[in-house]
Parts: sequence; structure tokens; C-alpha cells
Amino acid sequence: MSKAVVGLIAGMALGFAGYFGGFWAFLLVLILGAVGLVAGRLMEGDLEPGDFIRRRDDHQRMRDDRRQA
Repeated sequence: MSKAVVGLIAGMALGFAGYFGGFWAFLLVLILGAVGLVAGRLMEGDLEPGDFIRRRDDHQRMRDDRRQA
């Protein structure tokens, strides 16, 4: 299935949720869609759980690099 078709289906689902359920249903469908996207990417191997966590030493290293520049 192409990305355009997936986007079309997602847009239609959000549109139906917004029309029939109001703003909160629209928001719920949007959030659950994002969770489903992340879960699917994790299962396919495109994302790793460590991608969401930045180590403290990485943050310190980035800050030190900015000071040197």
C-alpha cells in the first residue's frame, strides 16, 4: 500500500471522527493513530526504543560542542 493511500485513509478517519464525534473524538483518533504509527515502526525495525531516549552524556557532549563553536 502506498504512502498516499495510507495518508488518504488516515485523513478520512480523522475527518469522520471530527464530523461525527466532535473535537475530542478527532483528537483521540489523532493520538491513537500516532501511537499506532510508532508501534508499527518499532515492529518493522525502522525505529529502536533507544531512539526516544537521549543519554545524559550525549546531552552534555552536545552542550560542550556548542560552547567550543
